[in-house]
Amino acid sequence: MESVLEASSTRPYLLRAIYEWCSDNGLTPYVAVMVDDSVQVPREYVNNGEIVLNVSFDATSGLKLGNDFIEFKARFGGVPRDIMVPVERVAAIYARENGQGMAFPVSGAGESKIGAAPAGESATPAAAPPQPTSSTKAGPQLVPVAEGPSSDSSGDEPSPPPKGPRPALKRVK
Repeated sequence: MESVLEASSTRPYLLRAIYEWCSDNGLTPYVAVMVDDSVQVPREYVNNGEIVLNVSFDATSGLKLGNDFIEFKARFGGVPRDIMVPVERVAAIYARENGQGMAFPVSGAGESKIGAAPAGESATPAAAPPQPTSSTKAGPQLVPVAEGPSSDSSGDEPSPPPKGPRPALKRVK
């Protein structure tokens, strides 16, 4: 039996839980990743050492939310790419539509400034992640709810869906 000090990290379990919550509620899960040499993402979409990825069912293929890595295939500018992110490099997971989610401490955050996104482009339609509050506590932290679109969002991002009941398909004969 593992002792408390040898127990596995809660981070992958919390990532899967927030992902499932987003999916169950018709929300789009985004993952903010602090990029270093262990992260396999298109470097041209990295901005200030960070990339925000849309990990929804519609945006990915073969998504695996494992205990050590998040792996999937996605299109960037129409080109399919293999993505592999170590779980410990995930800084936050949140819903695009309302900003609710969870932030995590990332060791060495901001150390590696790899690449820069070309002006006006993003890897997948991604809004700026909610900024976690500064705290000296280690461990997961709640992310504040975003009040609206960020001021630095580009005009080519899709707008959030309208409030109200979820749309349904009608059969027309």
